[in-house]
Amino acid sequence: MTNWIPDLTGSGPLYQRLADAIEADIDRGVIRAGAKLPPQRDLAYDIGATVGTVGRAYQLLRERGLVSGEVGRGTYVLGENKGVTKPEAPDVSVEGTRYVDVPKDKLRFDSTAAPDIGQGAIVADVLSRAAQDHPHEISSYTRDFPDRWYEAGARWLSRNSFRPTADTIVPTLGTHAAVMAAIAALTTPGDYVAFEHLTYSQISRSAGLIGRRTALVASDDEGLDPADFERVCAQKHPKMIFLIPTAQNPTLVTLSPARREAIARVAREYNVILIEDDLYGHLTDDPTPLLAEFAPERTIIAGGLSKSVAAGLRGGWLSCPPAYRHRIRVAHKMMTGGMPFLLAEVNSRLVLSGQASEIRRRSIAEISARMSIVRESLAGFSFKSHDKVPFVWLTLPDPWLSGTFKNACLEHGVLIDDEDEFKAGRSERVFHGVRFGVSQPRRREDIAGGVAVIRRLLDEGRAGYDSFS
Repeated sequence: MTNWIPDLTGSGPLYQRLADAIEADIDRGVIRAGAKLPPQRDLAYDIGATVGTVGRAYQLLRERGLVSGEVGRGTYVLGENKGVTKPEAPDVSVEGTRYVDVPKDKLRFDSTAAPDIGQGAIVADVLSRAAQDHPHEISSYTRDFPDRWYEAGARWLSRNSFRPTADTIVPTLGTHAAVMAAIAALTTPGDYVAFEHLTYSQISRSAGLIGRRTALVASDDEGLDPADFERVCAQKHPKMIFLIPTAQNPTLVTLSPARREAIARVAREYNVILIEDDLYGHLTDDPTPLLAEFAPERTIIAGGLSKSVAAGLRGGWLSCPPAYRHRIRVAHKMMTGGMPFLLAEVNSRLVLSGQASEIRRRSIAEISARMSIVRESLAGFSFKSHDKVPFVWLTLPDPWLSGTFKNACLEHGVLIDDEDEFKAGRSERVFHGVRFGVSQPRRREDIAGGVAVIRRLLDEGRAGYDSFS
């Protein structure tokens, strides 16, 4: 290469800026596949740095999978330069592993929406009153948000000692839309967003659709590993990380205060924004301080009504540092088309009247009764559950594979999720697990019947499943 000088503007250590500049030029095609990077001594002279600084940058590029180096030959760019294609990019289909059109006459154990406990009648009454009170607002686009929408969000997101104020709230069309609005507003195409290997992967797939890249962070039995998070931060420089700290989906792990504190420290050191999904946490009475309490200046917390009140209401809110609020609100409008007045009004009325909390209490009671059925039926097998959370993470005994077990359940009339549905990107890890929910079927008898199918398959093993029938 000749007459090439990297753009080192920006902040951060020089070696990181140099590695980022080279990666950017590789992505743009300025440096093509197979090109030899300048010798470290020559580049150090050109940019006024030490040879050690350039060496660290080249090493970082090797860790990112962008270059290879051979003693005596130099450092060469790997692969083809066709846009942003990195080994860590998601290799999961946009649809995931669920059916786009759900097979009929199957038990829906692949959903964790709030159970039907008769909330339709309550919603119908609130909906009617809102339509009568605001006919003009319903007939037009929503330009101005009334204060009560923010107050409802602040009340609903409050948990333990976390109490957001109204000026931190953005009303959204559900928790998924809240998270995606934050990603769209605070990152740019090509940026990395970090995820656990297993998580609510629809966020990573959605982020991929708008040009964000996925960086995977390892977890263990206690949840996300802060040391691996730090490694990923040093190598990939993610702008954000998406986390479910309480009752993680699908593993049900709850991060300890020590882990939350360590994650906050790493995020602060590497200037990473934390997105805390508290949908399932809001069902529990877990006293662990929210991640937002350890790093309030960089944490966005999202939640909504889908798991505890009614998924069809698309009710959600996020709380964020005030400096982010306007950008996220605009991004949400651009991503979704804007908040429909009727839904936002109904959701706020449900929360502010206390009806949402009462529905949640009844939903939790129903979930607990259904989880008792599961625990009794699956006694003797390895699984994780929570009395108030509507899904189970089942570890499959040998020789079952996750996808094979899912297919066996389908043939016996039960829809469940295999582990691939929750993989945020291409992962070499195999968990031999499946997740099934207990909130979608209308009757407890259906729960007992579906779990009996799962138990029978576990007892019979692969010998009881003929994939050619």
